[in-house]
Amino acid sequence: MKFLKRKSFPAIFFTSLICLFLVIDCRKKQDSEETPSFVIQDPEKQNLIILKIQDSFYFNSDFEKHVRRIVGEDVDSLSLDSLSRLADNFIEEKLFLEAARNQEISISLEEQKEYLTKLLNSSWPKGKNIWKDEIEVQSLIEGLLVEKYIFNLVKDIEVKKEEIQEYYDLHKRDFLKSVRVKVSQILVKTEEEAIEVLEKLKNTQEETFRELARTKSIGAESSKGGEVGVFEMGQLPFEIEKVVFSLKEGEISPVVESFYGYHIFRLDKRYEPELVSEEDATAEIQVKLLDQKIKNFVSKHLSELKNQMEWSFYPENLSFPYQRNTND
Repeated sequence: MKFLKRKSFPAIFFTSLICLFLVIDCRKKQDSEETPSFVIQDPEKQNLIILKIQDSFYFNSDFEKHVRRIVGEDVDSLSLDSLSRLADNFIEEKLFLEAARNQEISISLEEQKEYLTKLLNSSWPKGKNIWKDEIEVQSLIEGLLVEKYIFNLVKDIEVKKEEIQEYYDLHKRDFLKSVRVKVSQILVKTEEEAIEVLEKLKNTQEETFRELARTKSIGAESSKGGEVGVFEMGQLPFEIEKVVFSLKEGEISPVVESFYGYHIFRLDKRYEPELVSEEDATAEIQVKLLDQKIKNFVSKHLSELKNQMEWSFYPENLSFPYQRNTND
């Protein structure tokens, strides 16, 4: 399967950046409490050169715009390590940009307008006029240029049928589905209501449960007759899970109390462990292998650019103490 559909700039460009900001999002509070933050908008350093690539120069002000484009305005809570990794990302983006210029890759006015209009209609802050900020527009167009350059690099990468089969054979355990249960519930506010409903369910058919779920339950799934969904072990709160997984198909549970109220569960169906077929797993494997191939190819190409181009990084001119990536 060929890589034919162009991905958005942040999606295809440096997959490690996605992981970085998942960590930032999860640890932001911890970082602010345990790690001192650093201000990137230092007026005395705005015009200091931090990066030179061939005949192009980049300043602290350029890096600040890069950071705000990725993380928004909430930049003061970023940890030292996060800022350092953003600096690494800034270098990599500019290396790709210079490579795109060397190959004389261009963005037509029609492509620019389409891209900016799409951005304006999706993620651009309301009330901010993207068209009046020429510097901002230029930065976004440079990002689009890098996207186009990388797309040209990877557009012919494909995953062969033999590779999918080999991956499936080597990772069959990953495609083994554990025991799953399809569950329905009736949720009410008080224990008295729950006991009353439970009494009405004795020696009745499934339709009675569905009708009581529609008329008595306060759960969001009441309109569907109480059908909650299919679950594996570990996906439900422990107190609910041990009750639900102990039921037989068609069996009604006793009343179970939780933060939400009082539940009565019905086990609609139990699915025993099964191995997903290679045919059913193909799409997932294709995506996984294609993503890994693209990531490896882009990473290798980036290393080649670093060796081929004349470039210099001046971390001492940054407004924070840069920390080298120990994974490099």
